[in-house]
Amino acid sequence: MWVWSAMACGVFLNCFLNWPAESFPAPEDVRYTKKVKLCGVVTEDKVTGDRYVTHVAVMEDMMGPKQPEPEHADSQSPPQGGLPLCHSVCSPILLWSVITMAMTQLRLIFFMGAMNKMLEFLVTHGQPNPSEELLQEVEEQVGFYSSIFGSMQLLCLATCPLIGYIMDWRLKECEEENAKDSEYDPTKRDRKIQKLTNAMRAFIFTNLLLVAFGIISMIDNLPIQLVSFVLHTIVRGFIHSCCGGLYAAVYPANHFGTLTGMQSMISAAFALLQQPLFILMLGHLNGDPYWINLGLLIMSVAGFLLPGYLFYHRRNLTRAKAERDRLAASQSDKENAPLTQSDGRTANSQANGLAANGYTTNNVH
Repeated sequence: MWVWSAMACGVFLNCFLNWPAESFPAPEDVRYTKKVKLCGVVTEDKVTGDRYVTHVAVMEDMMGPKQPEPEHADSQSPPQGGLPLCHSVCSPILLWSVITMAMTQLRLIFFMGAMNKMLEFLVTHGQPNPSEELLQEVEEQVGFYSSIFGSMQLLCLATCPLIGYIMDWRLKECEEENAKDSEYDPTKRDRKIQKLTNAMRAFIFTNLLLVAFGIISMIDNLPIQLVSFVLHTIVRGFIHSCCGGLYAAVYPANHFGTLTGMQSMISAAFALLQQPLFILMLGHLNGDPYWINLGLLIMSVAGFLLPGYLFYHRRNLTRAKAERDRLAASQSDKENAPLTQSDGRTANSQANGLAANGYTTNNVH
């Protein structure tokens, strides 16, 4: 407990040392603009002595502070650049994520709470009147495997970077999320679609591990439960990173804390069902956790509904991106057409001017 308290104090020290500075303006507070400047170029005909003035447009890059945007008079409209909180709360993604997290939390917490009784049942096999030697073996085996399970909790430090790598897969190849239409590059990946794809893959991988954990925990073999200990620790570290990455990819940043707290509260309330399940296991089932583990395994399959909806949502975003690319291509063609016509007219006018100069020269000679 003293070590735990010292690590908690290290969290406050880390926050104090890494407090963000506000002395420099953020990149979004600086606006880059282009200024069009007309310059007059004087040319003189060496034969006739006539002077011509040609106007040339010059583009100059300018940097200045970003001007504050005008506020809307309508107070009922949502703030600029954001969505109302009720829109995020009522979204299907939050609903499926809450169901997945609540089911996973109940599965993991029930295993931790009933682990000693489940290990005891694996040693005694439900004998009503065990001998003293068997009771001694139960005490030794339960203490040994419980200590192994506690030591494996440090495995989260080694496995959690893996789920972070999955959540950040190929994000460097994507375009900036707040890029302007003029800076839009159809060849680059869409950042929001890539984040959604990574979250979908992370949830699928985590749910597969959860199902494997449920199957192994039903096997009547004590040494193989070490594998379930490993899977339990990995899933416990993965599931929170998956949920946080999903909320960061789908919802606005100012909704992240509220939605995470709401999901944690609902999951914690649903996990209180572990107590009735524990009483049912010790009473009516005589310490046999098989049927409870089977029911929780069936519930774990419901965790794949969230990746399924994410796949459907990603398909809609992909269609919208394809339509956006098509409109951008057609707009580019429309802008290039007048430019081609203007180049043709300029060439014709230059040819006419040379012809006129040649005619004047012949008259002089």
